[in-house]
Amino acid sequence: MKIYEKAPAKINLMLDVLHKRSDGFHEVEMIMTMVDLADRLEMSELPRDTIFISSQAGYIPLDEKNLAFQAARLIKERYDVRTGVHIHLDKKIPVAAGLAGGSSDAAATLRGLNRLWRLNIPDHELQELGAELGSDVPFCITGGTALATGRGEKLKPMPNPPQCWVILAKPPINVSTADVYGRFRSDKIVRHPSAAKMEQAIRNHSFTEVCGQMGNVLEDVTLKLYPEVQHLKDAMMKLGADGVLMSGSGPTVFGLVSKEAKVARIYNGLRGFCKEVYAVRMLT
Repeated sequence: MKIYEKAPAKINLMLDVLHKRSDGFHEVEMIMTMVDLADRLEMSELPRDTIFISSQAGYIPLDEKNLAFQAARLIKERYDVRTGVHIHLDKKIPVAAGLAGGSSDAAATLRGLNRLWRLNIPDHELQELGAELGSDVPFCITGGTALATGRGEKLKPMPNPPQCWVILAKPPINVSTADVYGRFRSDKIVRHPSAAKMEQAIRNHSFTEVCGQMGNVLEDVTLKLYPEVQHLKDAMMKLGADGVLMSGSGPTVFGLVSKEAKVARIYNGLRGFCKEVYAVRMLT
């Protein structure tokens, strides 16, 4: 028996960091949604009690450093599963890109193994498991669009934003989320984006309002460390994207585009100096 799961990328329509908590994490407010750029996972049971990860991508770890491996190990241990699993990971989402690729793989692994091993774990329990693996994993369990608070694990489902094209561009650098948060200083932020205003824009189903409320306070750190991210933002705006923002801690920049006629121009313009460019739709 084989189980297949899709692991879509996420983008942050807005991201605010409120303060550093006593547990070392940061208190955040984020509105996240998913886009149609996805890894695909194939899971099959093994008779021996082991976890085996394979992938066509030569640049990702296939051992316990892989979040899909960690997810499989966690669910096996927590529910006393004595059989093994082979997980093949068809990787499409760029790594260390601010798109939650690893978190989405972990979430897809939890969902898939729940089905493969007929564990009947409800979503809220899968989300609790996911929170042990990473702050974005609970959101990736159910996907959709949500307001995330706490360290990202407290979720309030929301309506999906207006359908549009999303242009994603990742410069040839990797950004450490821990490094960006480590350098972040909330007292230096001049303008905080508003989760309440973004939520209202989405509920109004207004594409223009959504673009107007986009904001990410982590840009203050990443753009100073990596000028190429600022160059990408500037290029995307000049090429005509309606709303442009860095996703997560970066370095991927995304542009929201309402008119299909603009998509090819923006895509081709960015491909001139950035290899990893994707034109996708929101998952709504």
